[in-house]
Amino acid sequence: MSDILDEVDEAQALVAKLTELAATEQLLVALDFDGTLAPEVDDPQHARALPEARAAVLKLLALPGTRVALISGRAMDSLEHVANLPDSVLLVGSHGVEFRLDTPDATVNLDTAELEQVDVLSELLEDVAAGLDQVWIEPKPAGFALHTRLATERDSRIAHLQALSETRAEIAGLTVREGKNVLEFSVRSATKGEALLHLKEYAKATAVLYAGDDVTDEDAFAVLGSRDVGLKSGPGKTIAEFRVADPREVAGVLALLADLRSKA
Repeated sequence: MSDILDEVDEAQALVAKLTELAATEQLLVALDFDGTLAPEVDDPQHARALPEARAAVLKLLALPGTRVALISGRAMDSLEHVANLPDSVLLVGSHGVEFRLDTPDATVNLDTAELEQVDVLSELLEDVAAGLDQVWIEPKPAGFALHTRLATERDSRIAHLQALSETRAEIAGLTVREGKNVLEFSVRSATKGEALLHLKEYAKATAVLYAGDDVTDEDAFAVLGSRDVGLKSGPGKTIAEFRVADPREVAGVLALLADLRSKA
């Protein structure tokens, strides 16, 4: 009984905070994609936002004083492919290494030393993946993601240990992030928190809603202010103020925010 009451209290608190958020002058709605707008799938290129989530995003886009952004660990090309949203949506790829704002081109510039490190990283990770079943490498502008979603627990563990050991021995200052069944390596350090702050300034936002499901989204939750709303999708430890079960419930929150803001 107490659990039910707690859920009711949290739902009421979320509605109250969304009502306050809906009245802000300039709103930024920033969202992770996989596990937040889209259910997780075995092949990342087959991921698509739930229809109700996409509909809510489009409704928010149509409102005055409202910007929508996606902040993803995906490379920009992959994010553009799976998101399939209007160009007015601000996009951040590779955890903040790539930005596509109000121009058609993404911006990322690596210097000569960084490009050489990417080449070394490619060789190391390809060697790791080559010896294990269902372990594969996804190229990114400043590094690579080592995917183990379909691998056995044993092969996944071996892949992670070998990749960490060999890359750290060869490349100094490498940024490594662990996500759900993925280990990401980047020669340039960037976080979703830094990306969110940049977007907030760019959009001149007076308040922000950020929703995400992975450990990398905690960096974004950490930079939210008292007027902002953090929404965790799914299980796991989080510093977000609110939590929902899955992308379907995220879509419900976005739809409610759009309705509240249209009336504000």
